Amino acid sequence: MTAKPRTAAGYDRTFVGHVRATCLYVATKLGDLLDEVVIVGGLVPSLLVDQRAAGDQHVGTADLDVGLALAIFDDKRYQALTERLRSAGFAPDRNERGNPTRQRWQIERPPKVTVDFLIPPAAGEEADARVKDIEADFAAIIAPGLRLAFRDQTKVVIEGRTLLDEEARREVWVCGPAAFVAMKALAFRGRGENKDAYDLTYMLRNHPLGIKSTAEQLGQLLDDAEATNAVAFLDEDFKTVDSLGPRRVAQFLDEGNEAIQADAWGAVRGLLESLARLNAAS
Repeated sequence: MTAKPRTAAGYDRTFVGHVRATCLYVATKLGDLLDEVVIVGGLVPSLLVDQRAAGDQHVGTADLDVGLALAIFDDKRYQALTERLRSAGFAPDRNERGNPTRQRWQIERPPKVTVDFLIPPAAGEEADARVKDIEADFAAIIAPGLRLAFRDQTKVVIEGRTLLDEEARREVWVCGPAAFVAMKALAFRGRGENKDAYDLTYMLRNHPLGIKSTAEQLGQLLDDAEATNAVAFLDEDFKTVDSLGPRRVAQFLDEGNEAIQADAWGAVRGLLESLARLNAAS
């Protein structure tokens, strides 16, 4: 996986429209397989937070992350998924060395939007495994926390034009705010990217239902070790205003801005305090 830009300046806010159009196009092709996929990653904030009304617009994303349920292996339904993608014009992307990247596909037309496929760890999977081989030209990134997205998910209507300029409307499953924050906390611990810290605090500060609701949803996920790990990582990485979590949010948005650090720290501490109150009341 390529590194994300370190600052917001590396993102083109208008490009998220191309990613959204790609998502809509993929949804029209997957059809009856849509219940076995969930949208995760950088497109999620603009799907859960109305960007037209938001005073604080999300910086966007350069790719589409599609989470696959383990049920996709039942009756080899992944074969139908890849057949439909190929017929829609998608094929494995290539890395900087020109080698195929089976877990990342793209369509052979501009603008170039890549689609990353992710899958939850399966029972007995090797702890250091990073990619799951599925077919000769198809694989998926093993993503910690992805199974949480299939427990905390919400249906979102996407309508408009596909990347082929077709008018369409589809409902897709999108990772809910609690699972999104947990996945980003795990990702931040795993790779330390500024964007991951920014994404999770953006969701906490801007989701319309508020931090308390996100805490309630997250509390329902704490029977899963990945969710409890995510909460522990949030507590450590956002312990103080000067911890690396708040500092990297500030680095992403505006180098050295103490107000941004304080807002990021306050959002995470607010989540953790709400969780603590819920636990005390139960």
